Amino acid sequence: MKKIKYINKIDEIEGLSNHEKTQLKTVTERFAFRSNEYYLSLIDWSDPDDPIRQLIFPQVNELMEWGKCDPSEESNYTVIPGLQHKYPSTALLLVSNVCGGICRYCFRKRIFFKDNSDVLKNLPKAISYLKDHKEITNVLLTGGDPLMVSTRRLSNIIEQIAEIDHIKIVRIGTKMLSFNPYRILNDPLLTDMITKYNNRNRRIYIMSHFSHTREITEEAYNAIIMLQKAGAIILNQTPIIKKVNDSPHVLAELFQKMSFIGITPYYVFQCRPSLGNKIYAVPLEEAYGIFEKAREQVSGISKRARFVMSHSTGKLEIIGLTESQIYLKYHRAADSKYSAQFMIYKRNPEAYWYDDYTGLFAGSSVPCDTEVNYENLSMALA
Repeated sequence: MKKIKYINKIDEIEGLSNHEKTQLKTVTERFAFRSNEYYLSLIDWSDPDDPIRQLIFPQVNELMEWGKCDPSEESNYTVIPGLQHKYPSTALLLVSNVCGGICRYCFRKRIFFKDNSDVLKNLPKAISYLKDHKEITNVLLTGGDPLMVSTRRLSNIIEQIAEIDHIKIVRIGTKMLSFNPYRILNDPLLTDMITKYNNRNRRIYIMSHFSHTREITEEAYNAIIMLQKAGAIILNQTPIIKKVNDSPHVLAELFQKMSFIGITPYYVFQCRPSLGNKIYAVPLEEAYGIFEKAREQVSGISKRARFVMSHSTGKLEIIGLTESQIYLKYHRAADSKYSAQFMIYKRNPEAYWYDDYTGLFAGSSVPCDTEVNYENLSMALA
C-alpha cells in the first residue's frame, strides 16, 4: 500500500524558486492551492508550459478581476445546503468540500472559502427529499470530490440512496483517477461497495475528469480496470482549458485514449466564468472550433462527447457556426418549456459565455468572501 502525501502550502513545492513562491502566495491567499506528491511527480519542471503544471499550479493572473462566485447560479436550485435539484430527473448531493487537488479553473472555488455552507450536512433531510420526489432517477455525488470521503461514509450515503426504488443511477463525480489513483488501488472496500450496489436495478457510474493524456498513467489505468471489473461504468468529462487541451491534436488524443481504455468521452465543457478563471478560458467560438477539429480526427466511438455550457438556465449545446452566426440548443433546460429549444445568434469572437450573446449576465450578485479555509483543507489531510 502506497500512501500519498497531500500538500496545500506553496512553500513545500521543491520545483519552484523562492521568487515564484513569494509571488504565488498572494494568489493562494485568495484561491486555495492543494495537490499531492503523486500528481506533482507528473510535472516536467523544465517546461513552464507543462499541462499538468497549468492544471494544478496557481498563476498571478488569476487575480485579474473576472468572473462570479457562482457562475451557474447553483444557489437558485439549492433545496437545502448540499442538495441541488435543477433538472427533474437529476439531483446533486455535494458530499465533500475537499478535493485530491484543486483545479485552478474550478467553478466551485467558493466551497473552499470560509463560511461556505454549500456542502451537505443533513443527509436524512436530503434522503427524505429524494424519496418524496419520484421523478428523480439519477443522483450525482459531487463536491469537492466524493472520493475524499471515507469509503465507510460513502457507502452509508449510497446504501440509503439504493433503498429508494425510483433512483436507478448513482453517479460519482471524481478526479481522483487523475489526482491520486492510489485512492482506488489501496482500497478494495471501495470496489466491493460498487459491486454491492451495482445491479440490474441500479447502476453506478464514475464520472472521471481526465483533461490530458499525461494524466492517464499506469497507476490510473490499473485503477480504471479495478473499477470496471467492479461493474462501474466510466464516463469522462473535461473543460477546454488554455495551455492544457486547447489544441485539436491534444483533445483528439484524449478522446482516442478514452475510447481505447473503455471510457466514454461524455461532455467537453466551456470553462465557466468563475472567479479567477479568465487566464484558463478560451473564447467560446474558438473552443468550438478546437472541439470539432478534434472530432474530425477520431472514429465514431471517440466522437460521442458533446460540447456544452452549464449555464444557469440549463445545459446549452454548441452545435454549429457559419461565417456570421452561432447555433445553440438546450441539451437540458431547467425550465422544461425550453427543452431542445434551438437558438441563433450573431457571432461574437470575444464571447466566453452565453450571456455575451444575450447581453445579460447570469451569476450570483451576492458578494463573495474569498478568504480560503485552509483549516478545513489541513484537517482533510489527516
